[in-house]
Amino acid sequence: MKRQIFINLPVADVPRTVAFWKALGFRHNPHFTGEDGACIVISEEIGYMALSHTKWRSFTPKAICDTAKAAEVSLCLSCESRAEVDDLIARGVVAGGSKEPEPTDQGFMYLQGFDDPDGHHWELVYMTEVEPRKG
Repeated sequence: MKRQIFINLPVADVPRTVAFWKALGFRHNPHFTGEDGACIVISEEIGYMALSHTKWRSFTPKAICDTAKAAEVSLCLSCESRAEVDDLIARGVVAGGSKEPEPTDQGFMYLQGFDDPDGHHWELVYMTEVEPRKG
């Protein structure tokens, strides 16, 4: 069986969230999109469920994190190149996100992050093939 993951996060404005991710080049799945939520298709295996605060509260009684004051999670997506990392960061900023000041370049790993319009933190990473350590 091929496993999938669906990341569920609360958002203040579902249409704004859909527009943000479309600006980054992703699409939404209309079969799982409605007034209270939208499924952003990250890949065949990854779906991001952007849920209105009302819908989110139907899943858990816990308070929604104030992302201006606290981090709830950091999500990391792999990219196919350094150029793709830079491109997605630039498109995210234009679409209303905010980026970290500088990328981290460790030679074999290049990454940079952004916060989406709801303050959720996303890391984009490109890693070259690295031989596993022996021992």
